[in-house]
Amino acid sequence: MDNVPVTTKQKIEDLKKRDEAARLGGGLKRIEAQHAKGKMTARERIEALLDANTFEEFDRFVVHRCTDFGMDKSKIPGDGVVTGYGRVNGRPVFVFSQDFTVFGGSLSGPFGEKVCKVMDLAVKAGAPVIGLNDSGGARIQEGVVSLGSYGEIFRRNVLSSGVVPQISAIMGPCAGGAVYSPAITDFIFMVDQTSYMHITGPAVIKSVTGETVTSETVGGAKVHNTKSGVAQFMAADDAECLKMVRKLLSYLPSNYEQKPPEKHSGDPASRTAPELDEFIPDNPKMPYNMKKLIKTVVDADSFFEVSKGWAKNMITAFARLAGMVVGIVANNPMQLAGCLDIDASRKGARFVRFCDAFNIPVVTFVDVPGFLPGVQQEYGGIICHGSKLIYAYCEATVPLLTVITRKAYGGAYDVMGSKHHGADVNFAYPTAEIAVMGPEGAVNIVFRHELEKAEDKDATYQELVSEYRAKFASPYRAAELGYVDEIILPSQTRSKLIRALEVLKTKRTFRPERRHGNVPL
Repeated sequence: MDNVPVTTKQKIEDLKKRDEAARLGGGLKRIEAQHAKGKMTARERIEALLDANTFEEFDRFVVHRCTDFGMDKSKIPGDGVVTGYGRVNGRPVFVFSQDFTVFGGSLSGPFGEKVCKVMDLAVKAGAPVIGLNDSGGARIQEGVVSLGSYGEIFRRNVLSSGVVPQISAIMGPCAGGAVYSPAITDFIFMVDQTSYMHITGPAVIKSVTGETVTSETVGGAKVHNTKSGVAQFMAADDAECLKMVRKLLSYLPSNYEQKPPEKHSGDPASRTAPELDEFIPDNPKMPYNMKKLIKTVVDADSFFEVSKGWAKNMITAFARLAGMVVGIVANNPMQLAGCLDIDASRKGARFVRFCDAFNIPVVTFVDVPGFLPGVQQEYGGIICHGSKLIYAYCEATVPLLTVITRKAYGGAYDVMGSKHHGADVNFAYPTAEIAVMGPEGAVNIVFRHELEKAEDKDATYQELVSEYRAKFASPYRAAELGYVDEIILPSQTRSKLIRALEVLKTKRTFRPERRHGNVPL
């Protein structure tokens, strides 16, 4: 009987059984435990992320090779990560999804090899790579093998940077060395209350500093979306997170050689917005809703904000103009009066560099009174961090369009997409104020002696402020010098930007040969 050959039918049945076992991961009990936490399984996440019936899996039967600590008696097909490729909005993507039901999603040597395989193929195919993270970290039983696997992944993250979009969704624990791979990727999504990222956990922090914290308070979704800026998006649950990833991908090209996909909304390119002609307050100290202004200009329902909860004095977003994808960078007068500080500079610089890497034109809306003053800003390195924004704009070769809506003072004028940093087309509203500093401060310095001698200091001061504002704090001096290409009616902003974008589609920029620049990190 031992020599009876196995039939083809039996082999097919064996494959089906193995497939079924592999798809169960760590088993039904652990799947139920995952669901009890309000979390999807690794495979459910892939199904929700990708277009229906497009997933093709790699390495379903891979198992670990560890023999220590009794691990040779516990092997589960797939070894804690589901990998492969599929489509999102009809376009190919590569994906890996960590399976917490298998060894807590911990990373082994073969686990790392599976991830590296899809990352390598993503670069070869010129397609985005998406990592769905839910892992207990390095598999302790494998020792340095697991550490080596992390290193291989990190290196591929770096080599893939600027080649294909890399997106990380943190959908459970992500701690220790595991956090560095997402940190190198382009965008990080987190799920509120069920995901966290931190280098050291609560127990270590307690033993070293005496602080009592939880994983949520030290590395939860709210923390990284509002305080650290590590993550750019926060979702209420797994389903919303994956829906947001799909939306982000709709704005991005598949690789650095392609243009982002156009998607016409039916919003006329020639549409004007008469309400914008009265949108900027007469009082230059009064704030206004910059996001509302931007949403009025761009295609209807196309505004998709990035890092919404962090560095709110700087707005970064993707949007469309006549179907063309653009990156929006804008000062927010409703937060810190739109001043640039450390966090705003970092936020803006990283976003501009991403857009430049992937052929996404940058549209900058300027209303900036300057850099935020203060000892803590200086101690924190505002000089270095502010220069990151300078570096990003000066380095960029994509079409750069700038609209000065109101204030553009001092060095902050230069930093925010000025003509001097390579902007292609610069517009200004009649309400724009372009000067070294605000009229009030300038008068106190320039006319110090006149004010000291004046009989009616208040009247003299107000008169000098008005004169200075009319002569220097207006867009016309800059327009005379060619620093502003055109002073436009706010109602015309949309059509002016669209026409400029269309003519700049064939823009070419040449740079000196070099190994690479030295970003002021």
